[in-house]
Amino acid sequence: MQKKLFLFFVLFSSAVYAQKKPLDHSVYDGWESVGAKQLTNNGVWAAYAINPQEGDGNYYFQETITPSGRKIKVPRGTNLTFSNDSKFAALAIKPLFKDVRMAKIKKKKPEEQTKDTLAILNLTTLNVTKVPRVKSFSFPDKGASVIAYNLEKPLDTSKRTRPSTPPTEQKNDLDWLFADETPGAGAAAKEGSDLIVKNLTTGIEKTYKYVTDYTFSKNGKLLVFAASGSKKDKDAKHGVFLLDTEKWTLKTLVKDKGNFKGFTFDDESEHLAFLGETDPEKKEIKDYNIYYNSLTLDTAQILVDNESTGIPAKYAVSGDGRVTFSKDGSKLFFGIAPIKKAKDTTLVDFENAKLDIWGYKDDYLQTVQLKNADRESKKTYLSAIDVFSSDPKVIPLTDVKLPDASLVNEGDAAYVLASTDYGNRIASQWTGGTKRDYYLVDVKTGSRKKIIEGLNGNVQASPGGQYILYFNKENGNWYTYQVATGKVTLLNNNMAVKFADEENDVPDFASSYGMAGWTEEDKLVLINDRYDVWAFSPDGKSAPKNITIGFGRSNNITLRVERISVGGDRLMGMRNTGGNSDDRFFKKNEVLYFDGFNNATKENGIFRKAINDNKLPEQLVMEKAKFSSLVKAKDADLFIYDKGSYINSPDVYISKDFKTSTKLSSTNPQQANYNWGTSELVKWTTPKGYKSEGILYKPENFDPNKKYPMIVYFYEKLSDGLYTYQAPAPTPSRLNIPFFVSNGYLVFTPDISYEIGHPGKSAEEFINSGVEYLKKNAWVDGTKIGIQGQSWGGYQVAHLITVTNMYAAAWAGAPVVNMTSAYGGIRWESGMNRQFQYEKTQSRIGATLWEKPELYIQNSPLFNFPKVNTPVVVMANDADGAVPWYQGIEMFTGLRRLGKPVWLLNYNNEAHNLVQRQNRKDIQIREQQFFDYYLKGAKAPVWMVGGIPATEKGKTWGFELTDEKP
Repeated sequence: MQKKLFLFFVLFSSAVYAQKKPLDHSVYDGWESVGAKQLTNNGVWAAYAINPQEGDGNYYFQETITPSGRKIKVPRGTNLTFSNDSKFAALAIKPLFKDVRMAKIKKKKPEEQTKDTLAILNLTTLNVTKVPRVKSFSFPDKGASVIAYNLEKPLDTSKRTRPSTPPTEQKNDLDWLFADETPGAGAAAKEGSDLIVKNLTTGIEKTYKYVTDYTFSKNGKLLVFAASGSKKDKDAKHGVFLLDTEKWTLKTLVKDKGNFKGFTFDDESEHLAFLGETDPEKKEIKDYNIYYNSLTLDTAQILVDNESTGIPAKYAVSGDGRVTFSKDGSKLFFGIAPIKKAKDTTLVDFENAKLDIWGYKDDYLQTVQLKNADRESKKTYLSAIDVFSSDPKVIPLTDVKLPDASLVNEGDAAYVLASTDYGNRIASQWTGGTKRDYYLVDVKTGSRKKIIEGLNGNVQASPGGQYILYFNKENGNWYTYQVATGKVTLLNNNMAVKFADEENDVPDFASSYGMAGWTEEDKLVLINDRYDVWAFSPDGKSAPKNITIGFGRSNNITLRVERISVGGDRLMGMRNTGGNSDDRFFKKNEVLYFDGFNNATKENGIFRKAINDNKLPEQLVMEKAKFSSLVKAKDADLFIYDKGSYINSPDVYISKDFKTSTKLSSTNPQQANYNWGTSELVKWTTPKGYKSEGILYKPENFDPNKKYPMIVYFYEKLSDGLYTYQAPAPTPSRLNIPFFVSNGYLVFTPDISYEIGHPGKSAEEFINSGVEYLKKNAWVDGTKIGIQGQSWGGYQVAHLITVTNMYAAAWAGAPVVNMTSAYGGIRWESGMNRQFQYEKTQSRIGATLWEKPELYIQNSPLFNFPKVNTPVVVMANDADGAVPWYQGIEMFTGLRRLGKPVWLLNYNNEAHNLVQRQNRKDIQIREQQFFDYYLKGAKAPVWMVGGIPATEKGKTWGFELTDEKP
């Protein structure tokens, strides 16, 4: 009887699987993913976005008080913001995807296209107010439910089909749609537009004309805005204005016409500063000033101009800098920059040479300089001024030789932390990074004190400003510098545990595992080892304490303090006070939440533990799943997150304790109609005795009595993603794993560890041995195995086909095949030279081309192309900013000369990884056709058989299948 039942269930299961169809290329656009997730401060409402890969998404609101709470869906919603009092939500409604697509087809100008609609949702009544043609909107951080929104330019009256400001509509349907909006027409480039300010509780609403910029104070009681005025409306006001959002009184701060921006209030919302210039419109170089206002002043005063005491000669206030108050409001920080030169209008363009001059003493290669030219032209140097001084003086804190600085203790410290790599920059050509010197710069005098010299590592100030914490990569140690005494303390002195990467396999110093944060008053600093988190006394007077009690290392679980988002801000950890405390610190009795990753099983979970107790971390959940980052309600114990696995599409959940949870969403129900797949961990021992692992993906209808073709995809290490969901999508370059698995392939992703100087041999050691291990299974067709890799993976593909004929087909994206020619090349996306990659990082040679030329040749597939017998497709794009695309050309022309079957795909003006979706879709089809031909015996497509002549470019794509052979 049991045998009969077993046979019945086997037959039944087979029948179910047989009804499921394989994925095809038409499924991509509608496949969904979870977007942003938020909770109101009181935790009563949860909201989340569900978006298709291409098309119109939705924003969902779910009341959390009861399991059957009210729900509402907002089609095409995005950029959600909740009011501080949790009574309202505001979000933008994007135009219909089909309308945007048609506008692109018709090549409409941006100002002629359909614009966003603002939706304001009353969370009590569920009434929705719709305002068309809104370009920005904002709630204050705190205070009442006051919203400000800036409209797009009015419609051209000659084309208008409805009023420019139609009456608002209100609906209380729980599932509603927005009507299409009429596209707008031409707008003046510098002229502002209507700003509407509305108290959503009282209904009071005011409109202000020609507004260009606006900002709320932190408490929401004030709103500052700039108005441009209008050449057509002579009575229109221009200048800067301050609105009291409680009394609805308006104060004119500046009545001059000009450009005003960078509005910033102090923490108490009592003081305001901003940038402004009032020069003639045609003047090329504008003279910016720093304006200041307080509640006791009727108008804004110029606090800093280019004649202010302390500004260096030939320097001026920069309009590209950021204006920031210290937390206590006593200091104002801003940027200065060298005065720019106006263009020489007497020069005749065609009479002057255009060239780049490369000099060996230049700090940066010309390619880097050209790449960063725009950014450098806007570079500013941090300066400070004492707002309340009777004789205010500008204090420059940085300059050309000491360009970088960060505020300490939110600007309240007596110093800023500044750094420079001046004098060390040339070495970045072959090191990738630079050593830096660090200084404390007094904000009152500008005097400098060097505290760290020539550091290769990471540096940051403690939140309270008492210590400078730094990690030295060259010796793998953490240190503190005590600001008050100058004392340097080695934190991990004589500790057996390492705080630098124990598995480092690049020819450079190991990186740290990072730090988790500080406790209040700078009492303790929390630092990670490979598995656990340690608390160090920064003065070294107390012994280090493993706050996770060694639980991580003893259980092979990596524990990391969860960076929980509260009210849209990423915090260091969990707050007992619901996020209302000083979020820069952990409290001494803090209850922390930890991400937990089991390195053996690849399971993920969440743990909880107080800093100061001696208990083991409490496991709240551990699953064969992947969790997103956590978002918490500010004033309630409620979390929202998403969770998924390779089998289960990620969905949104809410929970109070992670022991029980409520599922809010159901993404991708259509997945049940397709032959999906499974993922399992594979472990084997390499020929040299190394332990390795990888992931094997099998079709859902896998039958051990059949033989399957297999594709091997690799990069470096991928096994930690065992439970990561992989949506069927037109990928930028990597293998579309769920698509191939659904279509009857096995997919194997082996991990690789590297021996310095021998990256090619390392790939052989781990990849080939993993494949050989799987070939022992009767269900693996050892004659039908393909390999696919991109970039570093593409290099390894190119290498493997020169040393083995085990693979029936290969696909190499953006490969380097000649390390001798690539060594001196340029990464055009950054302008950097590629030497550092070979000497210090991923390519792992660990020596210069002149020191060990034999290693460059041994690891260059080009020199062994005569041994290749595997058909291969190369993708090399002519706008690749990482790997010179001529590397792909070297591969193609070399194999072509040798008569080997090879194809080259160059997606025009495309990057290292494909960006344009139409190109991503294209490569999916070609990759399937290529592997189907060589691994499944399918017919070959025209593009593989006869190619596509240049005369047919853009007319035919060669996807048609033919009986001819390539």
